[in-house]
Amino acid sequence: MTENGKKTIDLALNRVEGDLELKIEHEDGVVTNAWSKGIMYRGFENMLKGRGARDGLVLTPRVCGICGTAHLLTAAKALDMISGVHLPTNAMLVRNVAMMAEHIQSDLRHGILMFMQDCLNPAYVGLPLYEEAIHRYQTFKGRSVVRTIRMTKKILEIVAILGGQWPNSSFIVPGGVASVPTFNDIVNCTYIINNFTTWYEEQILGCPLDRWQQVRSEQELQAWLDESDSHRDSDLGFFIRFARLVDLHRLGRGHGNFLSFGQLELPEGSAVHGHRDGALLLSPGFIGQGQAATDCDQELVTEHVTYSHFVDYPGGLHPFDGQTQPYVSPYEIIKYSFCKAPRYDGRPAETGPLAQMLISGHPLFTDMIAGGGPNAYIRELARLTRPAELLPAMKIWAGEIDPEAPFYQSVREIPDGRGYGLIDASRGALGHWVEISRQKIAHYQIITPTAWNGSPRDHDGVRGPWEEALIGTPIADPDNPVEIGHVIRSFDACQVCAVHLLTTDDHTAGHSRCLRV
Repeated sequence: MTENGKKTIDLALNRVEGDLELKIEHEDGVVTNAWSKGIMYRGFENMLKGRGARDGLVLTPRVCGICGTAHLLTAAKALDMISGVHLPTNAMLVRNVAMMAEHIQSDLRHGILMFMQDCLNPAYVGLPLYEEAIHRYQTFKGRSVVRTIRMTKKILEIVAILGGQWPNSSFIVPGGVASVPTFNDIVNCTYIINNFTTWYEEQILGCPLDRWQQVRSEQELQAWLDESDSHRDSDLGFFIRFARLVDLHRLGRGHGNFLSFGQLELPEGSAVHGHRDGALLLSPGFIGQGQAATDCDQELVTEHVTYSHFVDYPGGLHPFDGQTQPYVSPYEIIKYSFCKAPRYDGRPAETGPLAQMLISGHPLFTDMIAGGGPNAYIRELARLTRPAELLPAMKIWAGEIDPEAPFYQSVREIPDGRGYGLIDASRGALGHWVEISRQKIAHYQIITPTAWNGSPRDHDGVRGPWEEALIGTPIADPDNPVEIGHVIRSFDACQVCAVHLLTTDDHTAGHSRCLRV
C-alpha cells in the first residue's frame, strides 16, 4: 500500500501473547518508520479502585495467564512495604523458587514454541536447515515442541505444590506465604528441578550447566559450538546456526537503553550469591547511552500518553500520580495505541533477559554487545540460556526451605500509605504502585514489561524500544515480512499484559494481514 507517496505495510502479528498491529513504512526494501499499536485497553487499575486493600492479590494475577505469579509477587511486595513487614527466610525461599519455575517455563515456551516457529516460514524453504527445523518445531508435532510442552508443564508443578495452583494462585501474601510446604513437598520440588535440569542440559544446551557457564565471550561461544556434535545438535546449537544463516545479528538494534528492576531476594545465610554485591540474585540498574547505573530509582519512572488512547496530560507522570482515563475519538489522528509510554529518566528502555544479563555483568553478553550492539540474535540467546543461571540457585533454595521454621509474619491490617513492588518478571521490569486509604485501594498503577518494550512514542515524539528496533530492518518480501516477526518476537511480547480489550470493528480488522508461518 502507498500512503502519501510512501510504501506502508499494516500487519496483525500473532504469537505475541495477544494481538498486535504494526504500521510499517519502508523504502528500497528497508524499514524507515514504525508504529506499534496496542489494540486492547487494560483497565485493571480502574477495576481495583475502591476495593479492599488485599484485593490486588486476587485480581492482578489475572492480568496475564503466563506470568500471574510475577503479578502476585509484585502486588504482595507493595503491601509488604506499606505494612513495614520483615519477611521470614522461608517466605523468601518459597517465593523465589515459585517465581523461578514460572520464569523458566516462559523462557523455553517462548523460545521453542513461539520464536523458533519462524524458522518454518516459507521464506526459508530453500535453506539447508529448513527440513531439520520442521522436524524440530512443527506445531504440536515437532520433536522439540512436544518435549518442551511436556517438561515446562512439569516445572510448573512446583508452583502448584508450593502455592496450590497455577495459574492465578494467591499464596503469596503480605508478610510471607499462606502455604506451608511439608518435607515431602520439598523433596518433590527438588526431584522436579533435578529432572528438568537433566532435560535442559541434554536437549536445550547439549552440555552440563557448568560447561555452558564457562562460555564467557563470543569467541568462546564459537569454540563451544565447534566442540562437539551434542552442542551443535542441541536446540541452542540449532538456534545459533540458524540465526547466523539468516543474519539475525543484523536485525533489531534499537535505542541501546536497558532497564532491570532486579529479582530474587537473597535470604540471609543462603549459599546462593548474586552476580554483583547486593540483596538480589539478578541486579537492578539502568544502562543508557553507554553509561550504567548500578541501581534503579523508581522515582525516575514516568508514563506518557501523548500518542496513547488516554486523556492527555502534559509530559510524563510518575505512577503514584498516574491517570488511566481511556479516550478514543473517531477524529483523533495522533493517538494510535492503548499502551502508555513508560520512560526511565526520560528515556525509553528495553527490558527482559538481555537487560538482566547486561546489568548483572554477565561476561558473554557484555562481550557480544560490545562487539556490535543489541540485536534479535543476542536477545533470544539471553532468553534461551537464562534458565542456566536460575536452575542451580533454584535447587539450592529448594533445599534450604525449613519446614519447621516460620513462613509468615502476621499482618492483621494494611495501614494507610503508599508502597510499590518492583521485580523482573519473565519479560522484564514489572512494577505495581499502590495507595491504601481506610483499608481500601485509593490508587493503583501497573507498568508491565511489554508496556516498556512495546510503548508508542512519548511526549517528545521518541519511539518506543521495539518501534526503534524495527528501523533499518531489511524486508525481502513485503507480502511476507518475516524479518519484522523476528525483531518483535525477540522481545517476547505479551500484549495481554499491556492491554485488555479487543476492538471488533470490521473496518479495523480489514486493513491488517497476518504474517504467514
